[in-house]
Parts: sequence; C-alpha cells; structure tokens
Amino acid sequence: MIAIVDVCSGNLRSVQRGLLHAGGEVVVTRDADVVRRADKIVVPGQGAFGMFVAGLADGRGLDQALRDAIARGVPYLGICLGLQVLFEASEESPGAGLGIFGGRVVKFTASAQLKVPHIGWNVVTETRPDPLSDGVDGERLYFVHSYYAAPADRSIVALETTHGAPFCAAVRRDNVFACQFHPEKSQAVGLGLLRRFVEAA
Repeated sequence: MIAIVDVCSGNLRSVQRGLLHAGGEVVVTRDADVVRRADKIVVPGQGAFGMFVAGLADGRGLDQALRDAIARGVPYLGICLGLQVLFEASEESPGAGLGIFGGRVVKFTASAQLKVPHIGWNVVTETRPDPLSDGVDGERLYFVHSYYAAPADRSIVALETTHGAPFCAAVRRDNVFACQFHPEKSQAVGLGLLRRFVEAA
C-alpha cells in the first residue's frame, strides 16, 4: 500500500490518479499510523514551506511518522514541497524542516532576465544513475516554484536543470527520492517515473 500524505496543500488528486494509472494501491491520509504501516510513502505539496511544515506538525504526528518511516527504509517519493521539507530550513518561512538532509531551501533572485516564480518545462540532466530517473535524462519536465533546495552534500543530487543557473531538480539517498518538478503533470515521462516507483521492489 502506498500512503499519499495529505497536508492540505493541493495536487493530491492528480498524484493519486497518476499512481493508480501506474498500477499502485494507494490511500490518501493524514493519519500518522497509516503512514507508519505503509509499504511506500508519497509526499506531494504545493504552497508555502511554513504552512506545509505546520501541517505536518499539527498534533497528528505526521512529521515524526515520516522521520521514522524513512529511518526504517520505507521508500519515499517527495514532490515539490515534499522535497523541500526534507531539508533543515527554508528562506521562505521560519521553522525547521524534517532535517533528513543537510542544507537549506533558497529563493531564485528575480531580474529582468529571470522570472520568479519559475513556471514551465525544463530539460533535466542526470548527475548520477538512478532506477527512478531511468530514461529521464534530457527530457522536459514541469516545474512551478520560487524556491529550490541547496543540499549541503552535493552527492545526493540526482537530477539538475537550469533557471538562471544550475539548480537541484531531484535528490536521492538510500530509500529517499524527491523531485522539485511535478511528475504527475509531466505527461508520459513523469508518469513513467511514478510507474517505476510503484513497481520498484
């Protein structure tokens, strides 16, 4: 069973439909016990970092359930804020992230040449081979965000793209894979990533 964690931050249904289309058995939940029992976890998110963190830590214990599941080796797929919350903090809002990875989430610097938020299709480049991103290198994926992760350990970066300068498009360490782009909105390429997540042992 794949638990899609509901932090009331949008795009849940499109992620759910994508995973169902890929053959997954899914449940959308805000119950920490369901998250702890899940075989795999997906954390999608849109909106503000601070509200997202508050939603995880609002008394239901979702924040600790996610830390515990990741520590046990449960496969985790983070999407957009589901990637950003893995880091220690964000320039967007006060408050700590889950702290799974060292580093911060930082804002693009807007200019006449650089629009913020970054919205649209970007070609991604694979920086290290990974089963989930197999076939993604050189493909266009859909992004919508003003902030991006700046990992302290560059070795966890799995995919990069460019908006003014190169930035982290996805990370991987052990059982955790998380992407700044939206696979559920990225047509066949993104749905292929979701399918590989569903089918992975």
